[in-house]
Amino acid sequence: MAKKAMIEREKKRQRLVEQYAAKRAELKAIVNDESKPMEERFRASLKLAKLPRNSSPTRLHNRCQLTGRPHAYYRKLKISRIALRNLGSAGQIPGMVKSSW
Repeated sequence: MAKKAMIEREKKRQRLVEQYAAKRAELKAIVNDESKPMEERFRASLKLAKLPRNSSPTRLHNRCQLTGRPHAYYRKLKISRIALRNLGSAGQIPGMVKSSW
């Protein structure tokens, strides 16, 4: 059950990142623009800080879509090495054969 919760939490973060991406980019552009007055840049940084924390892309973490495992993640498949091994052994991944020596 905890695995499912982590997967859902990560999906929620992804939605927030997409929802606030334009606003964050706009505010960051103001903050980093040296030609703007200091007060305006400071107001923009305060507005940026008021946005939800989970709307920051750095809060995203790669997680296995099946188990929620954050380590040993294959980006192309979006699953962890353990899930990959289990699916491969079960013959559910086309072209993948179990190997042992």
